[in-house]
This record gives sequence, C-alpha cells and structure tokens, in this order.
Amino acid sequence: MADQIITFVEDTPECAERAHPRGHLTGSGWVLNRGWDKALLLHHKKLEKWLQLGGHADGEFDLLGVALREVCEESGLSHVVPLSPEVFDIDIHSIPPVNGVPAHLHFDIRFLLTADEEEPITSNHESKGVLWVPLSEVAAYTSEESVLRMVRLTAKWRERYA
Repeated sequence: MADQIITFVEDTPECAERAHPRGHLTGSGWVLNRGWDKALLLHHKKLEKWLQLGGHADGEFDLLGVALREVCEESGLSHVVPLSPEVFDIDIHSIPPVNGVPAHLHFDIRFLLTADEEEPITSNHESKGVLWVPLSEVAAYTSEESVLRMVRLTAKWRERYA
C-alpha cells in the first residue's frame, strides 16, 4: 500500500482535495488511553461501522495535523497528544457512493495518539457515537481488518513508547 500511496501522491497534484474523482488523502488517529488498553472508536453514520477517528485532508498535507483536528472535532476531546510524529499505519479503502458522492478511495495515513479517557467525549453530526473500547473487545465492534491490524500494531508500539 505504501508504494500505491506514494505513486498516487507523486502523480496527483490535487491528491489532498476531496473533489478528486479517484480519491484523496485522509488523516486518522488511533487514539489510545494512557493505559494503552483502550482505543477510541467512532460509529460512522454514513458507513454504519465502528472505525478509528479521522477525516479528509481538504488541501492540507500535514496529515498529523489533519488527524489531530479530526479527532478533536469528532470526539469533543481537547487534549489529544501524538505519541510520535511517525506514521503508525496506512490503509487504502474504498468508500461507497453516499448522498450523491460517487465511490472513491481514501488513502489514509494514520498516527498513534493518546488522550485522557476521563475527559468527556461527545459525538458530532458525522457519527452515531464515540466510545472507549477495551482493545480486547474491538473485534466485537468491528470486523474491519485495518482496525484489527491497528490493535495488533499497538502491542509492538507499546514496547517502544509506553
């Protein structure tokens, strides 16, 4: 996937624009609590799935900044901290046609973030809810392989950062 994303970015000057018909860059945050045993998931209203928080780059190439902005907008959290500026995970996934927007791809760059699970969370108009989920229970909420992969990656990164 990394090679596909690099090629897309190199060949597509408007790769960060939502209007690009093939797809566009997105920035996501895999948000963990301070104990590294829970992840913050969002029930996406349009896709009807529990997923990580994140969203469209909308012309911005600082995808860590995009991920932080989107996590705060989608959760109501105000104190979200990157654990590293390194990319945590990448994914290319297809978005089905919704509300007149044709099917397209999200070239998603994901970052490892942390937040205080005691801080109140609220959902916005894009979701049906936001919830701290124990990592051991994420598979009960979603079968999305890219989310389950991030659960597995958490153990490897914990050795470096926790």
